[in-house]
Amino acid sequence: MPANLPPQYSKAEEEYRHAASPAERLEKLREMFRLLPKHKGTEKLQSDLKQRISRLKEEIEGAKAGRKKGGMSHRVPREGAGQVVLVGPPNAGKSAVLAALTKAHPQVAPYPFTTRSPYPGIMAFEDVRVQLVDLPPITSDYLESWVPSLVRSADAALLVTDLSSDDSADAVESVLARLAAVHTELVGTLPFDAEDETVLHVKTLMVANKLDAEGARDRLDVLREWFSPRFEVLPISAEGGQGLDALRRVTYDLLGVIRVYTKLPGKPVDRARPFTIPIGGTVLDLAGEIHRDLEQMLKYARVWGSGVFDGQTVKRDHELHDGDIVELHV
Repeated sequence: MPANLPPQYSKAEEEYRHAASPAERLEKLREMFRLLPKHKGTEKLQSDLKQRISRLKEEIEGAKAGRKKGGMSHRVPREGAGQVVLVGPPNAGKSAVLAALTKAHPQVAPYPFTTRSPYPGIMAFEDVRVQLVDLPPITSDYLESWVPSLVRSADAALLVTDLSSDDSADAVESVLARLAAVHTELVGTLPFDAEDETVLHVKTLMVANKLDAEGARDRLDVLREWFSPRFEVLPISAEGGQGLDALRRVTYDLLGVIRVYTKLPGKPVDRARPFTIPIGGTVLDLAGEIHRDLEQMLKYARVWGSGVFDGQTVKRDHELHDGDIVELHV
């Protein structure tokens, strides 16, 4: 949590934690966004608040629509440390990237528009699980109506482009323009002075696929010249396996989270599956991630890790670090 937040923000956050209905939580999130100082130190929190606002709006609107009529839902339940969507033009190889990084088996074919609905898979990175979601392709004249909401609600995006095509840069610009037209902007670095809550910025890595294609190195140079410094460009081959380890690492890093391990008093630490909270998160944030009731009842914690001596007693607002071990007390 960024330092020097005004007391009005903290009051609104406390009221948000106690809000009973989605409408009340949405009102408090909007109040928190208005009260949040806009500077570089709060850029991640700004993005998180806008994502939570967007998700709550969709939840409320979806509930209203569900009462009126049934129909197919394209919502993907979130799993793991975060949700990362795969977006891009036709034939870029998004489905192949998903298959290479996860145990999912999407349809992979050498013709466009193979993917028609969201296709999730789980990527393992060390002891953390990250959810990847393959989405239908986007062109200047084709965008599924439900795709922007999934992009907006995601924690990050992989913008996949095709190193076997001479038109890859133009195709990517079409993707960016179509999403920007619906207030969804893919960015390599989150802006720190965004005042409009309706424009959502999604942290994005450009994945230059098909590195093993003829002429791919020359096209990679063109992409980097065109899109740097807007995006980091990571070359890979989903089919050949080049760059996949680096892609796993960078995809996890996009989430902006830390791993925290928990233990019960007198018991060994549970290292099977860590909890993940945003960088700068506190003991209270960890408690809320585990269970909302625990967040309310928490009194203090003991921590083993960075910046403390082993088993040090800390308050609820103590900032945690990657790899910390936490024992919560109510």
